[in-house]
Amino acid sequence: MRITPKSPEVRVPRLVGLMAVDAREAAEASNVLLAAPDRPDFRRTVVEYVVRQYPPPGVEVPRGAVVTVWFEFGEGEGGGGAGVHEPRLPRPGGGGMQRELDEPCAPYYAVAGFNSP
Repeated sequence: MRITPKSPEVRVPRLVGLMAVDAREAAEASNVLLAAPDRPDFRRTVVEYVVRQYPPPGVEVPRGAVVTVWFEFGEGEGGGGAGVHEPRLPRPGGGGMQRELDEPCAPYYAVAGFNSP
């Protein structure tokens, strides 16, 4: 049986969206270390979700490199805001059935066989 040496480079796993406990397991399986500057008690953090990571997933780094993860959005980042709520110009038209269909007039009544009003 031939044993091949471990490569010096590993790919960073995708950690965003994982709970802290799962992120630690994925990092360990990928041979990278984790750091969390917004969680001094990172080793005890379990159910918080990773919202950002650096380096990004798929990048090759040296085995044992540190991947930084964050569990809260920074100032002005994400946070679930719904965006700008200003009115947009030009505003949309009235809509409804009046806008979609023209009102029938005398020629349509004649074609359909009805008496015109």
